[in-house]
Amino acid sequence: MAQFSIPAAEPKYSATIEYFRGVDLLNSPSNVDESRSPAAPNMIRDQVGKVRKRMGYTTRATAPNGSRINGVHFLNGERLIHAGTKLYKLSGTEWTELAEGMADDFSKSFVFDGKLYLLDGVTYRVYDGTEVKVVSGEAYVPTIIISRDPDGGGTSYEALNLIGTAWKESFLGKADVKAYQLTTVELGEESVKVEILDADGEWVEKTEGTDFSVDREAGLVTFVTAPGESPVKGQDNVRITAHKAREGYADKINKCRVFAVYGVGGAEDRIFLSGNPDEPGQDWYSGFEDPTYFPDTAYTKVSRDGSAVVGYAVLGNTLATFLQGKGMGRNAVIRTGSLDENGEALFRITNTLLGEAPVAPHSFAYLGKDPLFLTGRGVYAITAEELTGEKYSQERSYYISSALAEYEAGEEAFASVYRDFYVLSIGGNLYFLDGQQRSYEKDRPYSSYQYEAYYWPDIGARLTWTEDGALWFGTEDGKLKEFARNVDDPESYNDDGAAIDAYWETSDFDGKTFFKNKTFTAVSVRLRKTRFISGVKIYAQRRGIWKLVYDAKERARFFDWNYIDFSKFVFSSDRTPRTLSGKVKIKKVDKTRFRLQNSEKNEPFGIYAFGVEWKEPGSNYKR
Repeated sequence: MAQFSIPAAEPKYSATIEYFRGVDLLNSPSNVDESRSPAAPNMIRDQVGKVRKRMGYTTRATAPNGSRINGVHFLNGERLIHAGTKLYKLSGTEWTELAEGMADDFSKSFVFDGKLYLLDGVTYRVYDGTEVKVVSGEAYVPTIIISRDPDGGGTSYEALNLIGTAWKESFLGKADVKAYQLTTVELGEESVKVEILDADGEWVEKTEGTDFSVDREAGLVTFVTAPGESPVKGQDNVRITAHKAREGYADKINKCRVFAVYGVGGAEDRIFLSGNPDEPGQDWYSGFEDPTYFPDTAYTKVSRDGSAVVGYAVLGNTLATFLQGKGMGRNAVIRTGSLDENGEALFRITNTLLGEAPVAPHSFAYLGKDPLFLTGRGVYAITAEELTGEKYSQERSYYISSALAEYEAGEEAFASVYRDFYVLSIGGNLYFLDGQQRSYEKDRPYSSYQYEAYYWPDIGARLTWTEDGALWFGTEDGKLKEFARNVDDPESYNDDGAAIDAYWETSDFDGKTFFKNKTFTAVSVRLRKTRFISGVKIYAQRRGIWKLVYDAKERARFFDWNYIDFSKFVFSSDRTPRTLSGKVKIKKVDKTRFRLQNSEKNEPFGIYAFGVEWKEPGSNYKR
């Protein structure tokens, strides 16, 4: 009797991904962790462990003459735009010019006591909510000497103001003496102001040419009638205010580009300025609670080898000053503020640290308590624990560092913080570091953690900012653009009417045994719940060639009266996250990679899970 045997069925295997982190642009696809993607343009974290397509942008305004956007600044709800060489106030779509003659380069600003101070490397300005003024014309006038005799002497009191031309001298008058000698000769042409203390203790202003004359060359003030002795014993009774423009003084401050708000004990009561290309390794700090007063004695020579100060980070009660050095050098100087026995503020250097040199002055931003900045090897941070050590080594962008290192013009990078993300604009592309997702990477043992990362290519952003909870960006051609906010609205998913191409590539699936032949037979995907329509196309890579293997079409959609697109009309009312499955046939491969893609206009798209099935016949892979 004939005997028959039934061949054993080939075993089936399956793998699933249910946790999605970010991209890994550093490792090869075969070495990328399954939770990350070697390529995922225009994707972003949805909830932790899930990803979705980014929302699109809409152009809201265009600067006059299409001038490039160099800075966006805010004061009490007003929006000021630095475009080209001018500063405007933008209300709705109305552009009002406030100032001209600005540098056609990035600008920075800070708010102090209700006023906005602007730095562009050309002129230090202030906006009070009504008009923009040059700070040198509004500068604090210091009293440089007190208890001075009419012919000299006296006690030094305050230092000259670098950003101003005026100063005061206070005299203790003498009987019958009419001539009062100032400490400085060759006065400016500005009016000299003279005040005399009267018998009632009130200061009375006198008139030049009537009550007194001025020999500007000699720095001598001569009264018609001698002021006489003070009516209050021991108290100065003559005050003289004069002007003199000292060469290079104002430019020390006007040419600064970077700042920090820092004071003794970490208080926010002084301004540190630096970035002057003429004096790259030096910074200056303001008087107590006065950004218009920079004493000519209040400076620090931070570097003596020509390394420029490019940024600051305040950590607790210390100030870290970063230098644009070379490679792994002493690129961070640590200072601590204190008061001397006379109550004067001192900012002593307490340490210098080895670390990667920052390359972009505008890449400094705080993600939570992490001060981040771009170096030639990626985005780094400095932590409080490192301040007493010998070096800082906290890389934070391991998964995208290789991509960032490819940009030759890294010094033009610009950073901001949007919600839980550090956003870096470089080369027109946006890179995101996710403050909600941290991972320890064994290849970076000196860094306590790395942030998960994402990227949006070809956005055209020159700089970014957050306004009313939305992410905005400015462009080289003067456009101000706002990213949409409503993740469930289909109209949020286009760029000025153009479709957004977003996809998530998996790392390589090489089966149970990497050298065996495989036949992939099925794919499954669970998509994010949306209010309206969605869709996905799944491609597979076989021997380097991508091929469409599954198209969800209408199976990912449902009907809603609030949004009807007859080209994508369906009757389904199931609004739960969609699990979609389909048969595929990818034969005789040692591995494959999948791409989950949505490039449809006005379609939300999010991935919650992905699965694949395959067989391994048992034969070894040959090519």
